[in-house]
Amino acid sequence: MTRLLKVNEVFYSIQGESTWSGLPCVFIRLRGCHLRCAYCDTEYAFHEGENQSIDELIAQADQISQGCNLIEITGGEPLLQNPVHALMTRLCDAGKTVLIETSGACDISLCDPRVIRIMDLKTPGSGEVDRNLWANLDHLNDQDEVKFVLCDRTDYLWARDIIQKHQLPQRVNAVLLSVAAAMPASREIAGVPGLALRDLVEWVLADQLAVRVQTQLHKLVWDPMARGV
Repeated sequence: MTRLLKVNEVFYSIQGESTWSGLPCVFIRLRGCHLRCAYCDTEYAFHEGENQSIDELIAQADQISQGCNLIEITGGEPLLQNPVHALMTRLCDAGKTVLIETSGACDISLCDPRVIRIMDLKTPGSGEVDRNLWANLDHLNDQDEVKFVLCDRTDYLWARDIIQKHQLPQRVNAVLLSVAAAMPASREIAGVPGLALRDLVEWVLADQLAVRVQTQLHKLVWDPMARGV
């Protein structure tokens, strides 16, 4: 039986976040998400997209990749679709470096061990903090990365406590902190006023946290609301 995935978009760009930032990357964005984070900037992926087979997706990615071996599976929330695991295994078998960007609300333990998991723990300001699946922390390894998107000082203090309590810098490849960009409210998301990057940097320096402050590089290159970049 052909296994289908709900796909929002497939595109070739630079990686804008994580320790892989700045590298050419093929992105496969899957459709659908069960969270409604206040700062979501890919609301279009909640409902838009088409069904594609794994063979079709791999062929499309190969066609646009220009020889690039770095592929990220993102969303939406990619782990809501069980066939994504077969897709990631096929990509790993083909010699690709596979990243998956996922919330902290889905079980990461089922991912192929070759896949690098970039897990976004939801902060209080996201409105979805109660959805974090804390058992995921037990499955993290030294190739994975943990991300926190911060809306305000309260979010920062919450993230700092989680980082220290669970000794995340000692357990994963990188702990990533980023600021929520200003986002207006819509029919499905609450919106946020945004957090100044300078504030976050000053807090991190004052606390000497062993984290990486990151920006969304693609939004500095292209319009912040552009798709397919």
